[in-house]
Order: sequence, then C-alpha cells, then structure tokens
Amino acid sequence: MMLMDALKDNSFFYISLTMLAFCIGNAMQNKWKHAVLNPILIGAGIVMIVLCLLKVPVADYQEGCRPLSYLMTPATICLGISFAEQVEKLKKHMAAIIVGVAAGTVCSLSSVAGMAYLFGMDRVMTISVLPKSVTTAIGVAISEQAGGIGAVTAAAIILTGILGNMAGPVLTKVFHIEDEIAQGVAYGTASHVIGTSRAMERSPLAGAAGSLALTVAGLLTSLFFSVL
Repeated sequence: MMLMDALKDNSFFYISLTMLAFCIGNAMQNKWKHAVLNPILIGAGIVMIVLCLLKVPVADYQEGCRPLSYLMTPATICLGISFAEQVEKLKKHMAAIIVGVAAGTVCSLSSVAGMAYLFGMDRVMTISVLPKSVTTAIGVAISEQAGGIGAVTAAAIILTGILGNMAGPVLTKVFHIEDEIAQGVAYGTASHVIGTSRAMERSPLAGAAGSLALTVAGLLTSLFFSVL
C-alpha cells in the first residue's frame, strides 16, 4: 500500500506509464499492421485501465504528466521541418492546397454545426465540439473564449485525430486518392497533428503537405468559428 501511494505521488510513474503504454500500442501495430491497432488509442486504453485499477483521479494523472504535456507544443512546431524541406514542391500546388484546406475546414465546421442542431445540442456543447479538427492548442483556446468547455473540446480533438489516423488509409484506398500531396492535405485538414503523423509514414512530401494543411486549417477555423 505504501509503495502504491508513493507511485501515485510520483510524476515519473505517470510519465513512464504513458510512454510504456504508447510503446506497447506501437509494437502491436508494427506486428499486426492493422489500422484499428492505433498506438494512441491502445495507449490511452492501457492508461485508463491502470488508473481505474489503482483508483487514481484523472486530475492527479494530468498533473503528473504536465512535464510531458509541455513537449506537445515544440513537437507540433517540429512538423515545420518537413514543410521547410519540401516547400519548393509544395509551392507548385499552393493554390490547390489552400482551396482544399478551406473546403475541408468549412465542411468540418458546417457538418458539426448541422449535426449539433439536428440532435438538439445546446450552445455550450456545440461550441465545445466545433473546433474538433484543429490542434489542441488552437481548438481549446477558441472554444473557451467563446464559452465552451475546454475538456470536451480536447476530447473531441483527440478522438477526431485518432479516427482520422485509423480511417485515413482505408478511405484513401476506397476513393483512389494516390497523390501524396492530396493525402497529406486530407490528413492535416481533417485530423490535425495525429493525422499528419500518419501522412509522414506515407512519405516526407505527404507529411509536409499535412503540416501546411493543419496550420492553414487552424487559422481558417479561428476565422470561421465566430461566424458559426
């Protein structure tokens, strides 16, 4: 009991748990090569099971993982490296990329707004889920400023990213989307950083397009958000 109490108060335990859970999920995906075996999804499930077994409050886990959370921003910024390396190739298709991202952003926001209206969601919940397809830093900020619930927004963003990461390879095959830039734009616009990580597995060019797309999508979402 004393050992468990010591672990619960140790930030190293929570960080180690998070990293180990992700490594397990990554190993499972590498072995079985199935889209459902997403490292983030599996890792989150393992962490939730452990927290439930140990009866650890989510707030304690979040506080313990705060040092790890600080790395999210620089990790996101590092996506710009692939963009810088492929910028000359992307310049040739910049107009199409911008139009595609704008169309995807409008589609995302309008579809969420329409579904929220159809299912009778109140204003607070609607605001909270509208910015589901942008990075957490942008989505939570604009949601809370408009009166939304940051925790709900963060959950919607993470779920969207995981679903995009899982469904992206299947959808690109179904709709015969073989162009690397088109795939990157789709991943980055629909499922932000988590989707872009999948695009990077496709190729450096697809990853660069995804990095550009998620940045533009974040800016456009901030602009269109107030209208909806």
